[in-house]
Amino acid sequence: MNRSVSLLRALGCRAAAAAMTALLLLAVAGSAHAVDIPLDQRRSGYADLGRDSKAMQDDDAINPATLWVLDGEALWNQKAGAANRACADCHDDATTSMKGVAARYPAFSPTRNGPIDLEQRINLCRTEHQQSTPLPFESRDLLALTAHVGRQSRGMAIAEASDEQLKPFIEAGRKLFTQRLGQINLSCAQCHDDNWGKQISSSLIPQGHPTGYPIYRLEWQSLGSLQRRLRNCMIGMRAEPYEYGAPENVNMELFLMWRARELKIETPAVRP
Repeated sequence: MNRSVSLLRALGCRAAAAAMTALLLLAVAGSAHAVDIPLDQRRSGYADLGRDSKAMQDDDAINPATLWVLDGEALWNQKAGAANRACADCHDDATTSMKGVAARYPAFSPTRNGPIDLEQRINLCRTEHQQSTPLPFESRDLLALTAHVGRQSRGMAIAEASDEQLKPFIEAGRKLFTQRLGQINLSCAQCHDDNWGKQISSSLIPQGHPTGYPIYRLEWQSLGSLQRRLRNCMIGMRAEPYEYGAPENVNMELFLMWRARELKIETPAVRP
């Protein structure tokens, strides 16, 4: 631990050194086996926001993510690909047809013989039904379409993944969530199950529920997917992040949604 912190200080990164120290202390203090947070104690990160951030999320007129939602609505009605079809040609008005969809993804795909997340479902529709090219992960268009679809489930409870075919993938996601990773030798669970409500440096540790993705993070000054956030966490743990769309990321998404079951969808949410 001392060598890692000394190196960061030698590079002039005092804030990073303090955060590293806090993370390492959590790694040492954390239990060997994290305990699931009881359902009645689970809470959205919204509960920990300051007044101004809550107001930003609550009012679509000042929520920056609304710009992506509006772009997504336009794309929903825009014809694309060799089939010259729009999403609306198959699914009609998203405010009706997409209600509840984001609350049950990732879902099992017979085509992939495993779970796919909402972004992957959109791209499958593009390739299979519109005969168009898939949209790149984290591209504005893919985030916009995902935000527009996700917005239709706002206020609905995240569904429990009851499909038996998903069980092994939920367990694979749980294994990743509880596995120590990276040079810091820290697991996701040690922060978000064992130490939620405490602080790393000046940052509050949330429970880490994916209730509002795609999400507008003030840190990013942009909208971003849950996979972007997972990759950020892994980099912070000094671990090699999985590629966008990798099965490991989707399994983690699936487990996190199962872990957040019964909490309400907030898409598009705002976070620090």
